[in-house]
Amino acid sequence: MVNGFPTIDGPTPAGKPSSDKHSGKIDVGHHMYSLYFKGLVSEDSLAGFGVAILGQKDELVFQMNGPIHGTDITVLEAELSALKRGLTEAADLGINHITIYSDNHPTHYLISGRLVPKENNMALLVNDVQRIRGRFSSSFTIFVSRCSIKHAYKLARETIVSKIGIPVDTPPRRAKPARKITCAICLDDDVNADQMFTVDKCGHRFCSECVKRHIEVRLLEGSVMTCPQFRCKSELNFYRCADLLTPKLREIWRQRIRENSIPFEERVYCPNPKCSALMRVTELSKLNKESAVRRCCEKCGEPFCTNCKFPWHDNLSCDEFKIMHPNLRESELKLHALANQKLWRQCGKCQHMIELSKGCVLVVCRCGHKFCYRCGANARSCTHGLGHMFPPQPQQLESPPPPPPCWAQCLCWLFLLLCVYFISVGIKS
Repeated sequence: MVNGFPTIDGPTPAGKPSSDKHSGKIDVGHHMYSLYFKGLVSEDSLAGFGVAILGQKDELVFQMNGPIHGTDITVLEAELSALKRGLTEAADLGINHITIYSDNHPTHYLISGRLVPKENNMALLVNDVQRIRGRFSSSFTIFVSRCSIKHAYKLARETIVSKIGIPVDTPPRRAKPARKITCAICLDDDVNADQMFTVDKCGHRFCSECVKRHIEVRLLEGSVMTCPQFRCKSELNFYRCADLLTPKLREIWRQRIRENSIPFEERVYCPNPKCSALMRVTELSKLNKESAVRRCCEKCGEPFCTNCKFPWHDNLSCDEFKIMHPNLRESELKLHALANQKLWRQCGKCQHMIELSKGCVLVVCRCGHKFCYRCGANARSCTHGLGHMFPPQPQQLESPPPPPPCWAQCLCWLFLLLCVYFISVGIKS
């Protein structure tokens, strides 16, 4: 392990290049070659990789396998390490055009640029992969099923099994009892290891039921789908968690993904109460060019006004339409009345209602906008909340100062008597 990152041995390849005309280089020409790779991590934290390169006619050109050294290696790190080794071997063979096949969603998203790594070790591995891809004239990524990479999977499995010391082709005589793992959420210590859910990016493991409940709560809260581990910011992948969820929760998550892909200032919802489809203003502008504000819903086809977000009002301005149809604003008026009663505050950027039960008056909306909950001004543009962890309370009246001691009172009276005496003597004289 080098600098905390997994490293791969340089074992003797399991297969030789199919052509030996150029001392290790193969006659590649302009043909497209296929790279299949697999990284596996066993329950005993043993990691191995397998790589297979096929020619244009699906003939085996090169194959190799070996261990991956390191501590606490995650599946995603093993996958990226296997891909890195496979691309290196393909480039050394002189291949110019290659297609990369992967059966792991996070790995496919990382190498295709659809997912940005947040951890430093992941970012370094992805950068190495993209750097090696630059040595090829062309490279493409394709997501496939597990059966399509069974040859690379077998090579990786052989590495792990050989390290354990059990022959691959020899079936075990007695079934090994399932290893028990304690869930960090429910603290159930009788959960089989194969029943645990592993977060790809960080490697934290929890029982499937706890992960399902965690996702359900986060979806209902509208929060970011992060790892259940305390203070872990690794985001959960929808495709990895889809099998744990009900169809209703999967649909809610898909809707959330679409919402997050559209900036708040470009979001528009269909005013039809039976539809309420989410759309992007810029996409509607491309599809409907006959009017500046008249658009049609992509789902139900009903026309509406993008200015006031109400059904389309032909030959009427937005204000005139609202006056003639006051019933359409009843729900909006009720919402604002309830907000005033409950002392809610509306975000100035995305217009969502926010309720502050306790804490600092400087709040952050889910859209990222920071503002003062007391006056609605942008953060740090007012004096509210500065130095306060809780909303400032009315200042209490100061208690009166303690009375002076008795000797001081006696001196005061004596001074007054002397003043009266001298004044009276002066008047007589």
